[in-house]
Amino acid sequence: MEMPAGTCTFCDICAGRVEASLAFQDDTTVVIMDGNPVNPGHAVVIPRVHAPGLEDLAEEAGAHMWLIAHRVARGLRRSGLRCEGVTMYLGDGEAALQDVPHTHIHVFPRFPEDNFVIDADCEPRDRRLLDQEAWVLREALRGLALASLPRHAPSGR
Repeated sequence: MEMPAGTCTFCDICAGRVEASLAFQDDTTVVIMDGNPVNPGHAVVIPRVHAPGLEDLAEEAGAHMWLIAHRVARGLRRSGLRCEGVTMYLGDGEAALQDVPHTHIHVFPRFPEDNFVIDADCEPRDRRLLDQEAWVLREALRGLALASLPRHAPSGR
């Protein structure tokens, strides 16, 4: 579903109503350069369908979005832009710092002195608590029929 003109910046970009620096597009996704980049080469992968959050995005579109993000990351490494690593970031909801209410993935090159930081106070968690959280998540995933998904062997590529 595309939103009416002017109601969603990313829908307007996908429809060609707003100017953007386009790096790639197909029937499902658009890749643009971020106007406020972390580093040169910072790209944003956007599904053409309006989905405010992951819960609103069809799994097929989400899987395709991650496939394109993977290819963008590989492209950054081959581009000649400074890229000693790649960060992919998807914030789902305001609490996760989602800046535009249309699902998207940031893909940007990294290097040691680029000044990008994630400032979090992560501490080791007790195994008993981790096991409880795993159980709760497992129960929630049952409703999503994950057991029926095909299992893929890891690829060395």
